Amino acid sequence: MGVLQRFEQRLEDAVSGAFARVFQSAVQPVEIAAALQRELDNGAQILSRDRVLVPNDFTVELAQTDFERLAPYGGTLSGELSELVHEHVAEQHYTLAGPLKLEFVHQPDLTTGRFRIRSRASAAVTPAAGVRMTDTAVAKAPVVLEVNGVRHPVEPPGVVIGRGTDAQLRINDPGVSRKHAQVRVFLEGNSVRVAIEDLGSTNGIVVDGRRVTHAVLSDGSRVQLGNTLVVVRNPHARPGPPVGPTGPVPPSAGPPAGPPPGSASPPPGQGRPGAYGGPSQSPPAPHAGPQGGRW
Repeated sequence: MGVLQRFEQRLEDAVSGAFARVFQSAVQPVEIAAALQRELDNGAQILSRDRVLVPNDFTVELAQTDFERLAPYGGTLSGELSELVHEHVAEQHYTLAGPLKLEFVHQPDLTTGRFRIRSRASAAVTPAAGVRMTDTAVAKAPVVLEVNGVRHPVEPPGVVIGRGTDAQLRINDPGVSRKHAQVRVFLEGNSVRVAIEDLGSTNGIVVDGRRVTHAVLSDGSRVQLGNTLVVVRNPHARPGPPVGPTGPVPPSAGPPAGPPPGSASPPPGQGRPGAYGGPSQSPPAPHAGPQGGRW
């Protein structure tokens, strides 16, 4: 008996006949199950000869009518679909990018019987030991690393990122080495300078689209480690010459850093908007569908 057949049998055993009548002219659970399997197969990335990474974070988008019909059975359906995903992963010898997450939302552009599945690889992240993750700690930190939507405050001298227990900021991504990279933070007066260095990782690091072994980071720098994106934020530091792994980097030619004649100076403690160390802007809240409907 295949994965889909086992799924249908378990669903029939778990609920009454009324459940089947709900789906006579709507989205069928087996259609969602088959689409999840296709999403896993289409999203597979080969890491090595015996390791294939697949997405672990799934959102099923439904029409309003289908969402309301499915809602009373949401717990049972989510549980059975999660088991189906784990069975398919095991049969195909896949590796999930992190803990499995599955949710349902309703979208106004879909009509009854139509649905979409969106997926992404989202690794579990463990903050460095002893680091406070409160909003106050994040606001006071000289540097913040955004990983999978979570902001991690970083103080000097920095943090080692990796998958193993020796790393301070742990990312459970199969594409991340046990000790993958080190983010170094330097404070000189009111200036904050940040750099990253590869610690001999298998898959390397990519900064703003360029593969490097070390690099100076600026506010908004996007660092790819394996399949995980890390965004650098520096909300409070004043602009200053960045520091690389071996010392200060000479500033490039260009207009003076200060405000032009006649313009107002920025308030104390703030940098120039858009510059490294300027005021940070929080990322937009994730879309939760009309009226925030999800289960």
